[in-house]
Amino acid sequence: MAPSIVFIVYVNDAPAAADFYADLLEIKPTFQQPAYIAFSLGEGAELALWSGRTDDLTPAARRTSEVCLTLPGGPEAIDRRFEQWEAKGVRVVSRPSDEVFGRTFVVADPDGNLIRVAPVD
Repeated sequence: MAPSIVFIVYVNDAPAAADFYADLLEIKPTFQQPAYIAFSLGEGAELALWSGRTDDLTPAARRTSEVCLTLPGGPEAIDRRFEQWEAKGVRVVSRPSDEVFGRTFVVADPDGNLIRVAPVD
């Protein structure tokens, strides 16, 4: 069996965060508990939202994780996704720009976690 990887994003309200990510990424959770909700990202990879063990997490704490969604289709695909997400009212951190790895932008989830969109390597 090949190893798998789970990217855990700490949130204050897992169900609310799951609604945000489900709408943004247009996917449904594959596992749900009140404080832990996971989405399959393909074979061997998951995105999990966890508000369970929050001894040192508070709603006022700024989150510092960043996940990256990579898209095929070149700069036009990146710009289209930005326009779609901006129309949804997502908080924009960095508008589309060209970096050494290609076109990219960054938005934030309701807890301040960063979501970067970039081209497939």
